[in-house]
Amino acid sequence: MSGHPARTGFCVLNPGGRDRFQSFREGVGTPDSAGHPPVNFHAYAACLGGTFASSLSEVAPDVGTVLLLLRPRHLAKALRACRALRALGIRVLISWKESGAAQVAQALTVPGCWKFFRQIAFECDGYLSAVPGLTSLYEVAGGKSGVFAPTPYPVDIPAWNFENPLKKRSGILIGTREFDIPARNHLLALCASARTGGPVTVLDSGSRLSCSLLADLPFVSDVVRGPLPYPEYLRLMAAHRIVFQMDSGVVPGQVAGDALLCRMPCVGGTGTIETLAFSQLAGGPENAQELVARAMRLMRDDDFWHQTVAASQETAQNSLSFHVIAGQLKALLT
Repeated sequence: MSGHPARTGFCVLNPGGRDRFQSFREGVGTPDSAGHPPVNFHAYAACLGGTFASSLSEVAPDVGTVLLLLRPRHLAKALRACRALRALGIRVLISWKESGAAQVAQALTVPGCWKFFRQIAFECDGYLSAVPGLTSLYEVAGGKSGVFAPTPYPVDIPAWNFENPLKKRSGILIGTREFDIPARNHLLALCASARTGGPVTVLDSGSRLSCSLLADLPFVSDVVRGPLPYPEYLRLMAAHRIVFQMDSGVVPGQVAGDALLCRMPCVGGTGTIETLAFSQLAGGPENAQELVARAMRLMRDDDFWHQTVAASQETAQNSLSFHVIAGQLKALLT
């Protein structure tokens, strides 16, 4: 007997990251709990009752598998972490922290990035991809077995239900907020939303660029200065009838995931959760006319709104919930 605890624990490790250590071993928590909400990569840790760490020293002795997050300018640090963990007998899976297709493509233009990425992929035990299109990248780089598993959302946990009756909702919330990130197509989304005739709310950072542009968009009804605490942001979203976007970045899909927690439709976007849960509403600028038409119907047709929400919730419960994704991950980890 070694005296060491059985290594069945799971940890998401972001070497050198700024997030504080967080444990989900006592549960997912509530929106009012301290720490990072159980979304994005924290969600993988949360659904498995694991931990989220930013240094090797925070990886507990009973951890048997680590999901190692990759960032373009920190790959040397990630490679050292991979080697140290495997030397301890810990299984290492990798995933790009910013895992949108355009984000990863941009990361791989950093000098030396591809070389480090290939070395890490070769030395680790496998990969977990938050978007389906990246699986071939991991495999070509030398990665071993892996899985596509969309970022889970706690739609099956009552405390994270931000549902609001339709009669208490009004208007459109723009789901994107960055004018300076081309793939967001933020300005296009704003202009397209104006064609619906509904009141438009924008959550804005207050930068010089955004203030200047928004001042010239008279159809924007309300500008909310952010960032907001996550629960407050969800309550803001849930006060609206739909969330609208035209993000074409092929990202994991947090805007749609937030809409699922708010039990409302998400119109537009090409992310993973958008195409899974809102397949009839997904799309980018090339689908602008269709997206506006769908948005207009959702703004006016209560029955269509309820049908859309019910269908998206059924999909979420069956393929995006904590329970379902935890089952997929456990199968990978055994």
